Amino acid sequence: MPLFRRFGRPGLLGLAARTAVVAGTASAVSGGIMRHQRGREQDEAERQQYEAQQQAQIDAAVAQTAAPLSSAPATDLVAELKKLGALHEQGLLSDAEFVQAKSKLLG
Repeated sequence: MPLFRRFGRPGLLGLAARTAVVAGTASAVSGGIMRHQRGREQDEAERQQYEAQQQAQIDAAVAQTAAPLSSAPATDLVAELKKLGALHEQGLLSDAEFVQAKSKLLG
């Protein structure tokens, strides 16, 4: 019984099958890419929303603490402590002098 084998170009059925496989693969890949991009966009939007909420909480906390501190001379205290720290770093104040001046400022 002779076995017929065709060499050369594929037949119509083979060509249709190959085209269907290529088209299906391309569709699956592009769908996966779109889902991945949508997921990344959604993650980015959620991250931005979370950061905005965190910033709002920080702003609210600062607003609550800023009102009582604005009437107190805390900014002068902070500035003085910074000056003492700078003098200590430059070597103009010894450790003992720095500690004594800092305790005097803090009260």
